[in-house]
Amino acid sequence: MLQDDGGGSAFAPLVVLELAPDTKEEAVAWLLSRIRDPQHSGGVELRPPLTPPPPTNPNVFLVGASRRRLLSGAEDLGLFKEYSDGSMRGFTCANKLNFKGFTGDGDDFLSMAECQYIIKHELDTLRAKEETHVPGHSQAKLYPGKSIVRRLQSKGILVQMFPLHEKEELKRLSFSWYKKVKLAFQPLDDIRHYYGEGLGLYFGFLEYFTLALVPMALVGLPYYLFDWEDYDKYVVFAAFNLVWCTIILELWKQFSASLAFRWGTLSRKRAFEEPRPGFHGVLGFNPVTGREEPVYPAAKRHVRIYLVSVPFVLLCLYLSLHVMMIYFQMEGWALTLHDQDPTFWTGVLVFVPSVIYAVVIEIMNLIYRYAAEFLTEWENHRLESSYQNHLVLKVLVVSVLSGVGGSVTPPPSSLATLLITSQILNQVMEAFLPYWLQRRRNKKMIRRVQKRRTLGEQELPLEEQVRLEADMSTYLGTFDDYLELFLLFGYVSLFSCVYPLAAVLVVLNNVTEVYSDAFKMCHVFKRPFSDPAANIGVWQLAFEAMSVIAVVTNCALIGMSPQVKAYFPESDTQLILWTVAIEHFLLAVKFILTFLIPDVPKHIRIKLARLEFESLEALKRKVKADSSSPRRC
Repeated sequence: MLQDDGGGSAFAPLVVLELAPDTKEEAVAWLLSRIRDPQHSGGVELRPPLTPPPPTNPNVFLVGASRRRLLSGAEDLGLFKEYSDGSMRGFTCANKLNFKGFTGDGDDFLSMAECQYIIKHELDTLRAKEETHVPGHSQAKLYPGKSIVRRLQSKGILVQMFPLHEKEELKRLSFSWYKKVKLAFQPLDDIRHYYGEGLGLYFGFLEYFTLALVPMALVGLPYYLFDWEDYDKYVVFAAFNLVWCTIILELWKQFSASLAFRWGTLSRKRAFEEPRPGFHGVLGFNPVTGREEPVYPAAKRHVRIYLVSVPFVLLCLYLSLHVMMIYFQMEGWALTLHDQDPTFWTGVLVFVPSVIYAVVIEIMNLIYRYAAEFLTEWENHRLESSYQNHLVLKVLVVSVLSGVGGSVTPPPSSLATLLITSQILNQVMEAFLPYWLQRRRNKKMIRRVQKRRTLGEQELPLEEQVRLEADMSTYLGTFDDYLELFLLFGYVSLFSCVYPLAAVLVVLNNVTEVYSDAFKMCHVFKRPFSDPAANIGVWQLAFEAMSVIAVVTNCALIGMSPQVKAYFPESDTQLILWTVAIEHFLLAVKFILTFLIPDVPKHIRIKLARLEFESLEALKRKVKADSSSPRRC
């Protein structure tokens, strides 16, 4: 798969660029020349060496780079690699020989995911010079400093840009990850090496969450199997639930920091965020970058948020609440019918409302998700992080009410039905349906691949691999995966004292989730670009908010239980006051635990401080020497 860049330096094609079939020839030639141009001429000095000839679109190009250019890009990005003393430090070409694993020309020093991320970053930073528009496309306006790739994406000229899979490495990862059913930890370092830190942290959190559920499952199982109506047991389990919620989230911060430190993203400075491809506005001046770019008034965005988006979300909340009330009525009717005539069929009928409600909620959430994405896009956020935060907030508010709120009053059997039905639907929608659709789209190609394998395990030609991966579904990020875990965390933290078997069911679901998610990443979706994340981002706040809600919910459930009401037969006011007092006490305990458990382990804090001290000392020596030499790799 190695190509020659024309100067005798071997390199591999790493990233696929697909332009629209009707892209003008002058636009194609202009873009390729800008990609090839050296950096001092305003290009990015990459190489588009091959043009695989797909039957439907000739405008597909493979982009790679020389090893020297990739090492230079690693330094520009501030990529952290392991130093000779075992610490993680920002890579520099001047000290390249002091980094562990750098031998010869550094052929195997950077992982394929890192190389692809460097190429994506370089393409994203490709900027217009004096061009006023994309050649041949007068509607695609350009101005000095504008990101060319983002403009091509927003105008539909650039259809997709994705990294290629590395077949042998993917085969090894698949075998160690999910092809062998075994009781073992996931190969997180291998996942991170192939897919990047963002997905590595997601699968690390999935594994951690599953293991953290084991104590809750072990405590809840005997509660479910034996006498459950004892008041003391009820309170003890609820209290254990609340402490569990707090401790696992705080310990996850430490585990997450350990992973991020080991992978070199904990102390890495976040790159300056460029405007989103879909961001639009009148041409103005950015005082930070000194470049011209679209400017959109914040007041106009706030008007759209508070006068359109917020009322829409409230309307969706009302509709979800209305559907929930209908579900409660159906549940009550089915239970009454079963109590009056307890037969096998009326027993089955008791579960039907929960199944219907789970299916309806899944459909409503799907429709609402598209509406939330449309509204968030319409709000015209400048940064991708702001866009994601507003989208997460919209989706969480409605999902919590519809997904978890429907479990407030039903009996345990209905709660189990809701949980199981929703998880079956999720597995079908996330993995099996996309895989089936992909197999239908690529039926002829897959038959050709299988035939080639039966003829002697010959390697698939590069052009056929590009065609196959171009038709695969695009992985849209970890949003839906974290949302699913968030709702499961809500089921366990909010309602374990009502249905102690919830943790057991979630553990079983998460075990299957590991295998289904691994399968879809390896066989259903295109390879995503690496995301150098240091934590799980806004989802950490979402889980912590849910743990606070869990305190209120568990205290309310305890207060409404007949055993507790028996202690206050004459005064509901006293019952409410005691419930609120206990709730405030538990919240205080929760926040004290949060304060006492540090987010970053002590040994990592010491290492980070030592690195900072050494960096300052090195800077002082550099200033004293007052010497600067050109960077060369």
